[in-house]
Amino acid sequence: MRRPPGNAEVASEGRGGWGLWGQQASWRLGCAGPDGCGQALLKIGINMMALPGGHSLDVAPLPGQPLHLMQVDSVQRWMEDLKLMTECECMCILQAKPISLEEDTQGDLILAGGPGPGDPLQLLLKRGWVISTELRRIGQKLAQDRWARVHSMSVRLTCHARSMVSEYSAASRTSSQEMGQVEKLLMEKCSELSAVTERCLQVENEHVLKSMKACVSETLSTLGQHFGQLLELALTQEVQALVRKIDASDNLYTTESTTGNLFSLTQEGAPLCRIIAKEGGVVALFKVCRQDSFRCLYPQALRTLASICCVEEGVHQLEKVDGVLCLANILTDDSHSEATRAEAAAVVAQVTSPHLPFTQHLSSFLESMEEIVTALIKLCQEASSGEVFLLASAALANITFFDTMACEMLLQLNAVRVLLEACSDKQRVDTPYTRDQIVTILANMSMLEQCASDIIQENGLQLILGMLSEKPRSGTPAEVAACERVQQKAAVTLARLCRDPVVAREAVRLSCMSRLIELCRSPTERNSSDAVLVACLAALRRLAGVCPDGLQDSDFQQLVQPRLVDSFLLCSNMEESFV
Repeated sequence: MRRPPGNAEVASEGRGGWGLWGQQASWRLGCAGPDGCGQALLKIGINMMALPGGHSLDVAPLPGQPLHLMQVDSVQRWMEDLKLMTECECMCILQAKPISLEEDTQGDLILAGGPGPGDPLQLLLKRGWVISTELRRIGQKLAQDRWARVHSMSVRLTCHARSMVSEYSAASRTSSQEMGQVEKLLMEKCSELSAVTERCLQVENEHVLKSMKACVSETLSTLGQHFGQLLELALTQEVQALVRKIDASDNLYTTESTTGNLFSLTQEGAPLCRIIAKEGGVVALFKVCRQDSFRCLYPQALRTLASICCVEEGVHQLEKVDGVLCLANILTDDSHSEATRAEAAAVVAQVTSPHLPFTQHLSSFLESMEEIVTALIKLCQEASSGEVFLLASAALANITFFDTMACEMLLQLNAVRVLLEACSDKQRVDTPYTRDQIVTILANMSMLEQCASDIIQENGLQLILGMLSEKPRSGTPAEVAACERVQQKAAVTLARLCRDPVVAREAVRLSCMSRLIELCRSPTERNSSDAVLVACLAALRRLAGVCPDGLQDSDFQQLVQPRLVDSFLLCSNMEESFV
């Protein structure tokens, strides 16, 4: 699942405020929010987990296993995970410890899928996920004073740590001295944890047990730190090997396979993206994108770059290698396929994303902005699918936040006409996610006075009125949130445009005022969204200032005459519609 380049203006809504959450984009998204959608992925890194006695556990959780991998035949899954399970059971039996029959032990470490033979990266990811899960669960059982479970799980943790070290050592091509030292420290702490938890089983004095509990917490925390260090070193080593392979290869199939592996790693979370950027992944991928012999690999390489550039290190590396200029060249070259230009648009959308503070300092982008904006409008106009249009329009939406000059460029390029015409083309604009991008651009362009006449000329007010009635089809949280954003931005656009009395009178004629009143008074119409309510109240007051005759006395007294905060409190506390 690809991470999207969002565009945010409303801080309270975070990335979902003005973001790109397209289910049809190359990243299939499942919800609107800054932390991603669909299946949640645990990021590799240090995760502070509170433990008793004021200690904390430094755990390095790994990505969760994809849900679809769990839906396999139970016998096949058992066969794949037999080695993992039997090692732990053998260790318990050898130490004369009965295997617990508690309800929370069932399926503790049954994982779907398995690493291929000799695949050190997959061995790392799978074993690492198991160990991080065990660390988290030991901390939970320790907090509950369930000492029998704490000890049995500590023994099992030792098994998995030993297996991870031995399997990776056997499969890996090289091993540094630093890794060897961290491996030794990790195994020593595992043994220490098993020993101290076994002693705790024999203690009955609560005061003694309390002091030992603090010792266990400290040992567990140190163990988590060593595990995180080892995992980072090993992953760095594997990333280095992939980057070297891409950098040195002149073989199409080898480069394609290695780039695909690198893209898979970017989907495991921001920490791995940072490692890839730090180890030269951005440089190697742009090298691919500058070789004509690898043209067929441009989409894959650009897709990987878009993922890496979700972190600051990736954007800095992109600027160092003149990546913006390379993207501009790809976008403006019609000899490239539409898929290639769409993926280049995705990278542009990522590096101009306003919710990422470090993208605002991308000085090299301003030098190529006019060429990029022109190429993106052309891509929107010629897009053959909703996905391509979504990527191009998302890039344009982000650019309008990046620099105010972009709106003036779009006005000169007749962007209003291009975008409004696209709204009537179901092949290009068929989801609220795409309409979210369109109305974002219109909202930012409406800050310009000359934009109002273009929108009136293209019957844009009717489109905006339709967006005020945006409804989700599936009812999923992602789509509901996208519809809320469309309604909110449509109201913002309307309020800005109605500074012009001509536009305000036309909006009243089209019954915009009655729809705004309905959204204010009916929580269900706006899905109880406070952001939509505030935007609609502001637009209604702007219209009422020009055409007060369109309001009933009760609407004027409740929605227009009071302070904005009073009207907001009145409407936000309504439990049913008064319309």
